[in-house]
Amino acid sequence: METPTDWPVAVRLIAVLVPSVPLIGALLASRDTPFRAAKLAAWVTALLALVVALAGPTLAATASTNGGLAALVRVDAVTSGMLCLVGGLGVVIVRYSDPYLRGDPGRRRYVRALLVTLACVLVLVLTNHLLVLALAWMGSSLALHQLLTHFPDRLQARVAAHKKFILSRIADGCVLTATGLFAWAAGAADLDALHGLASAGALPLTAQAAALLLVAGVTLKTAQLPFHGWLTQVMEAPTPVSALLHAGVVNIGGLVLIRLAPVMVEAAAASALLVLVGTITAVVAALVMTTRISVKVGLAWSTAAQMGLMLVQCGLGLWHLAFLHLLAHSVYKAHAFLSAGGTVDAWRVKSISPTSRPPSLAAVLAAAVLTVPLVFALGWATSPLAGGPGVVGPLAIVLGLALAPLLASSAAAGPRALGGGVLIGAVLIGLTFAWHLGFEALHVGPEPGAWSEVVGWAVVVPGFMALFLLQSVLAARPDGALARVLHPHLAAGLYLDALFTRLTFRVWPPRLPPRRARLPATLSAERLES
Repeated sequence: METPTDWPVAVRLIAVLVPSVPLIGALLASRDTPFRAAKLAAWVTALLALVVALAGPTLAATASTNGGLAALVRVDAVTSGMLCLVGGLGVVIVRYSDPYLRGDPGRRRYVRALLVTLACVLVLVLTNHLLVLALAWMGSSLALHQLLTHFPDRLQARVAAHKKFILSRIADGCVLTATGLFAWAAGAADLDALHGLASAGALPLTAQAAALLLVAGVTLKTAQLPFHGWLTQVMEAPTPVSALLHAGVVNIGGLVLIRLAPVMVEAAAASALLVLVGTITAVVAALVMTTRISVKVGLAWSTAAQMGLMLVQCGLGLWHLAFLHLLAHSVYKAHAFLSAGGTVDAWRVKSISPTSRPPSLAAVLAAAVLTVPLVFALGWATSPLAGGPGVVGPLAIVLGLALAPLLASSAAAGPRALGGGVLIGAVLIGLTFAWHLGFEALHVGPEPGAWSEVVGWAVVVPGFMALFLLQSVLAARPDGALARVLHPHLAAGLYLDALFTRLTFRVWPPRLPPRRARLPATLSAERLES
C-alpha cells in the first residue's frame, strides 16, 4: 500500500481542509435558513474531496517529510474512493433533508449534527493515525446519536438509540484499548508503523490481542449478531438519517479493517473470528429479512447481512472485494432508503401486472447445479490475479448460488424470459469479475494468509449452502412443514435481541420521553419492530 510521503504536500494540505468545511457550515447554520449553509458546505466539501481524490494519485510529489502532515494525513486509493463516496452522499442527503424537514422546528439542530457527522467521517477517512481514527469514529457515533433522536417524543426511537449508544461505547472501549496495545507493540500509533510491525514477521502477543479487541469493536459497530437489534429498530429517525447510517456510518468497520489489512493478515485468530461472525450474521439476517413487511426494516436486516458478508471478505483477506462491497453497498443502500417513499406506487404497478408462478424446488436446484460450476470455473481462471483459487473459490460458489434463483424464475416464466435471465446472469457475472480484477489492480491490501483457504471452505461454503437450501425450500413451499416450523421464529428475529433489550432496561434504562407511558422491562425486539 502507498504511504503518505508518496503524495504532494499541497494535496495533503487540501485534504486537511476537507473536514473543516462541514464544521464551518455547522457554525454558520442560521436559525431560519440552516440548510443554506449546509448545502454550500456540502458542495464545497464534495469539490475539495474530488480534487484530493483525483490529484492525489496523479501529481508528482513536490516534497516529502516524515513529520507534520505526513503523520496525520493519508491519501491513497482507498482514501480517494471514500472521499468521492462521502462527498457525494453528503450533497445528496443534505439536499434531500431540506424539503423533508421543511417546517420542522429542530432543523438547525439537525443540520449541525449532520454536518458534524460528515466531518468526523471525513477525518476518519483521511487520517494516518490510529488514535485520531478511533476518536473520529467515536465522534461520528455521538453526532449520529443526536440525529437518531431528532424526534425526542418518539419512544421507540429513543429506546433503539439508547441501545446503540451502549453498544457503541463498549465498542469504543475495545477500539481505544486496541489502539494502545498496537502503539505499545509498534512503538507508535500511526498506520505506517503498524504496517511495518506486520511486515517484520509474526505479530507479538500484544498485537494479536489488540487485533481481537479491534474485531470485537468492529462487530459491535457493524450490527453483527446478537447485537444487531438497534439497527432494525431505529426506523423512526428521519429517512435521510437512515440513509446516512446505512450508507456511510455502519460500514466504517470495513474501512478500519482495510486500513489495518497488513496487521489483520498476520492475526489468524482475529481474521477467523471475522469469518465466523460474519457468516452467521449474513445467513441468519438474510433468512429473517424474508419475513419482514416493512420496507425500511427489511432494508435494515439486509444491511446486517451485507455487513456480515463484508466482514467475511475481510477475514478471508480479499481486501479489494471488501472495498468494492463497501462502495457498492453504500450507494445502493442510500438510494434504497431515499426512494423508499415510492414503495406504494411500485406496489400498485406490480399488483396490476401479471405474475409468474414461482419456480419449483427442483428447478432451483437444477439451476444451481448448472450455475455454480460455471462461476467457480471463472473464479478459478481469474484467481491467480486476485488471491489464489483456494480463497476466491468459496465466494465464487456464493455468487453462483445467488444467481440460481434468477435463472430458475426466468425458466418458470417461459423460454423468452429464460433467455433474458441468462443474458442478465451473464452480464452480472462479467461485471462482477471485471470489477473484481479492476479493484485488485488498486492493491488495496496484502495477499491473503495461508489459513484463509481452510477457513473459507470450512465456514463460508457450508454456511451459504445452508442459506441457499433453506431459502429455496421456504420459497418453493411457503405452506410446507418446514415453513410452518421456522416462520414464527424467523418473524421474531430468532429472539436474539430480546435478552439484550431486557438487560438494557434493567442495568441502564433509557430516559423515556415525558407524558408517555413507560414500557415494561420485558420490551422485546418484535414489539419494537411492529
